[in-house]
Amino acid sequence: MNKATRKAIIAGNWKMNKTRPEAKALLTELAPMVADVKSVEIVACVPFTNLETALAATEGTNIKIGAENCHFEKSGAFTGEISADMLAEMGVEYVVLGHSERRQYFAETDETVNKRTKAALEAGLKPIVCVGELLWERECNITEEVIARQIKLDFFGISADDLKKCVIAYEPVWAIGTGKTATADQAEEVCAFIRDTLAKLYGADVAETITIQYGGSMNAANAAELVSKKNVDGGLIGGASLKAADFTTIIKAAEVG
Repeated sequence: MNKATRKAIIAGNWKMNKTRPEAKALLTELAPMVADVKSVEIVACVPFTNLETALAATEGTNIKIGAENCHFEKSGAFTGEISADMLAEMGVEYVVLGHSERRQYFAETDETVNKRTKAALEAGLKPIVCVGELLWERECNITEEVIARQIKLDFFGISADDLKKCVIAYEPVWAIGTGKTATADQAEEVCAFIRDTLAKLYGADVAETITIQYGGSMNAANAAELVSKKNVDGGLIGGASLKAADFTTIIKAAEVG
């Protein structure tokens, strides 16, 4: 990764895991293990019920807290939803948007991801916007078409200044929770393509400043090779973020880069 022009970010996506006591225990264990990390932004994206606990547990540490989703309206008759303003008022800094599980199970579309991203930015949050292809799409050799379409739609109407507040997570859908991982070269190829696409839309100078994570089954064993690549600026970590030792190993790998 190019630390001279962009920030390395390792973000844990806890998904639907951990009660409040479990969340407190994990973050309390993690904090001293990563206290000396200076060159990597550390983020824990936790379930809504854990946000207040997580914010309290990480106060005064170098761990930032994120949510796993937000709605695009400020308020209203949207039972079960949480607005970006609600998250920002709590002190949340990051929010994951457009994760493949949201797209697959909860009917998220590029249009709604775009609206959620704009709402998050307006509220002062830092969106982590996920893109990625299905296995069938990769086998049909249309990965680049799929990724380019997602980038163009998800960031439609978003200015260069606002884009700089966003993180993009490349998550090949076929490598999420499957144990399969894109090779480091495959991850680099698509992350570089994302940067090239951003350069065409916003200019090379802007594209070079955007943090692009890899997020398909990155773990303690493969993190060093993945983050050694020029265009892989960290990771959005699933299962490995639920174990303090494994998450720390990934963060330390990103420090070396």
